[in-house]
Amino acid sequence: MDRNQIIGIVLIAVILIAYSIYTKPTQEEAEKARQERISRDSLQRVQDELDRQNAAQFANTENGILNQETIRENDSTLLDTARINQIKETYGSFGESAVGEQEFYTLENDLIKMIISTKGGRPYSVEMKNHQRYDSTTLLLFDGDATVFGMNFFAENRKISTNDLFFKAIETQVKTDATGSEKKAVFRLYAGEYKYIEYTYKIKPGSYLIDFDIRFFGMDKLISLGTNYIDFNWYVNAPSLEKGWSWENQNTGIYWKYFQDEVDWLTETSDADDEVLTTKVKWIAFKQQFFSSVLIAKTAMLNAKVEHENFEENSKYLKKFNANISLPFDGTSDEKIEFSYYFGPNQYSILNNIHIDENDDLNLTKMIPLGWGIFGWINRFAIIPLFNFLGGFMSNYGLIILVMTVLIKLILFPFTYKSYASSAKMRVLKPQIDAINEKIPKDKSMERQQATMALYKKAGVNPMGGCLPMLFQMPILIAMYRFFPASIELRQQPFLWATDLSSYDAIVTWTTHIPLISDFYGNHVSLFTLLMAVSMIFSTKLNSSQMQGANAQMPGMKTMMYMMPVMMLFWFNKYSAGLSYYYFLSNLITVGQTIIIRRFVDDDAVLKKLNENKKKPKKKSKFQSRLEDMAKQRGYQDKKKK
Repeated sequence: MDRNQIIGIVLIAVILIAYSIYTKPTQEEAEKARQERISRDSLQRVQDELDRQNAAQFANTENGILNQETIRENDSTLLDTARINQIKETYGSFGESAVGEQEFYTLENDLIKMIISTKGGRPYSVEMKNHQRYDSTTLLLFDGDATVFGMNFFAENRKISTNDLFFKAIETQVKTDATGSEKKAVFRLYAGEYKYIEYTYKIKPGSYLIDFDIRFFGMDKLISLGTNYIDFNWYVNAPSLEKGWSWENQNTGIYWKYFQDEVDWLTETSDADDEVLTTKVKWIAFKQQFFSSVLIAKTAMLNAKVEHENFEENSKYLKKFNANISLPFDGTSDEKIEFSYYFGPNQYSILNNIHIDENDDLNLTKMIPLGWGIFGWINRFAIIPLFNFLGGFMSNYGLIILVMTVLIKLILFPFTYKSYASSAKMRVLKPQIDAINEKIPKDKSMERQQATMALYKKAGVNPMGGCLPMLFQMPILIAMYRFFPASIELRQQPFLWATDLSSYDAIVTWTTHIPLISDFYGNHVSLFTLLMAVSMIFSTKLNSSQMQGANAQMPGMKTMMYMMPVMMLFWFNKYSAGLSYYYFLSNLITVGQTIIIRRFVDDDAVLKKLNENKKKPKKKSKFQSRLEDMAKQRGYQDKKKK
């Protein structure tokens, strides 16, 4: 290349650069062009949405159904070939399935009845056959007008939502009864010849589980290449099933289990909450106080986003549940995704025996709020077995709670006795403690404390001896606080004036909203809660009279002990009647035990024993002896070195 050619190339480059600079739009012109482009895109999206809605509106009648018979009877308005072709064009190969008539099929056994709609091939409603709502009406976990159940994906550059399309029943009877043997119902969403999505539901006798399989046949030719997951949307408005809307709502939420990992949940007491589950998920549950709908994967779901939102208080529904799930998709010509549905009660004995694979622990019992740590252990390994054992002999749950309370108090009696004996020692030493306080001025609090502790040590009294046995009993009291409201066995079980031991008992109710009182106390008076509060006051008064020594050291404790029953009166008014009944019985038995123990514990004898202890030489503790031995050994070694 000679010099002239190089100069020519440079000149051409300079001219091109200069031209591009000259023709480059100004910043204002570029911004204007950008806004025009955004506006065109927005308009196009709006137009696409309008086209989709027009097609959907034409494809559905007033309740979301296009009846083929109606088409034949209304030639002038509906037999518009062009518009039908428009629908088919909108849905591509799924166009034939966009037009249809909604039909209902029943699949049931002795426990549950599920109605399946051909529109979306989805569970339309699920009925608990052996349970009723609090008002004795049919108990439905959800109903068809408040559910979404279907997949979303792109096929032939079109967005397809199976929830809006019509499936066809394949060799399925309108009513399938599996009371005697396993039965199934099959529904297909056709997308042309030898191309379909198939839903298969299988149910066995005496089971709350329904197997649910999704089969993609020939979909590799339709679903966009490179698709490695399918969006699955499950939406339910959870209906109110129990008496006491606010309490039921506080025990209603979304739970899930990570694949080969722990169970987690959204905060049930929040008005709205959501979480993105970025790792594999084994199951997702829409859980209510006593019943749940659980979608369990045979292998795992890829990820999900779960969210809930409260309805207005005392409305027909509790929460809006929504789960957007990613399902694995390999894009083969024939593949299956396997699930199981659990529609049933939150009963520990049932959930603990639900298995998909023998070696897979689903941990569904985590949905039952039995408490964390030691409280949950007490419920799982002590209270529930005892409760079920007694239930095998008695059918009246009020009597079961009575017997269970007596047994628990008998088991704890040695600790109760030890606590009383320790309090008696503190009580008889009170005159000597008062003498120490008179002798040593208030400004020398350290000396007072040291003199008091010296007296306790000399008399052989542990000042914490009365508290430690009580602390030992606290986990059981807290475990019971979690057990009774979560126990479905108490649901709708009457006892005395209470019609439902799992909910509050009301002897007086009113409808007028009273500010503060209605908000914090409620619109009713629970008699079991009143009895519990009164029994607590008697128990507190009895205990405070025997703990004079301790009260002298902690003057604020007595006031706190009397404030507690008042707080419980407000706190427990909306809670389970079974819980208030248990605490009432527990307080009564405690009062009785205290009165009996008093007859056998003589204060004069206790004081005489303590005075004898003062005269005895104090035995060194093992720890103190070791310290002294170590010191002697060290001294001996030091002398040896010298």
